[in-house]
Amino acid sequence: MNSKNKIKEIAINTIKEEARTIGQLADYIDDDFAEVVELILESRGRVVVTGIGKSANIANKIVATLNSTGTPSMFMHAADAIHGDLGMIRPDDIIICISKSGNTPEIKVLAPLIKNLGNVLVGMVAGLDSFLAKQSDYVLKAVVDKEACPNNLAPTNSTTAQLVIGDALAVALLECRQFSSQDFAKFHPGGALGKKLYLRVSDLLVKQSAPQVKLNDDIRTVILEISSKRMGAAAVISDENKLSGIITDGDLRRMMQQYEDVKPLKAKDIMSVSPKTIAEDELAINAFHLMEKNSITQLVVCKDGEYLGLVHLHDILKEGIV
Repeated sequence: MNSKNKIKEIAINTIKEEARTIGQLADYIDDDFAEVVELILESRGRVVVTGIGKSANIANKIVATLNSTGTPSMFMHAADAIHGDLGMIRPDDIIICISKSGNTPEIKVLAPLIKNLGNVLVGMVAGLDSFLAKQSDYVLKAVVDKEACPNNLAPTNSTTAQLVIGDALAVALLECRQFSSQDFAKFHPGGALGKKLYLRVSDLLVKQSAPQVKLNDDIRTVILEISSKRMGAAAVISDENKLSGIITDGDLRRMMQQYEDVKPLKAKDIMSVSPKTIAEDELAINAFHLMEKNSITQLVVCKDGEYLGLVHLHDILKEGIV
């Protein structure tokens, strides 16, 4: 039975072996790679990525990455392609065919068919002298000298290399398109990732329930306002609705420790001046980071010095973006 140390050693060696392979890929980024990027940028069609076996799994991931970063793409299984799915290809589409060896039976059938259709064929391949490499108009070189598998059989280094070349292609296209975080948000509206990119403080703000007191309000009024609005704080505002300070639960506790008689006190006597503020059009995730940095749970939302409301840490956590 293998020891835990032996198991950990195997895992570490596998990671190191794949890292070595990835490091060598930089030597194979050449003019073909750059020209493929330029072709895709200029194309009016889609990128169709195909493969078989484990390469098909990698093709699916590359398609997902391209689609989410502004390059319209679709997956076509190499086996299904030669049984009818070639019909999905349009004249302007660019075809990327992924194969480690470049010599599998399905690829040998598929590559000439794509060429006959007149589409640009890009081979992503380790075997640079293979059938696929020779048939392709351009070659993306996902070169590996061996697999991490001790039998040199299970696709490990080779699929990692394909994945990395696919990511390099996607990022090159993304940067050349000047694809911004706002563009990214358009394609990722759901889930925590999307919310980080589009959810703003104004989306969390309920202005009609904004806790607030005036400078000369008494302590009972302050306590009732904080308690009724359930945000753990209330803004202190002037008669012109300008922000003067904030009173939190903590300020009330410190007041009780400091004063024997609190009846004569006014809001202005116990408020914290210069509270942390944020604009309503700021991203909610930025509000979270500001709270985290300052170890606070509320931020005052203002516009041109005018008080709009409070945003609470719980409002952000409830959205699931952190």
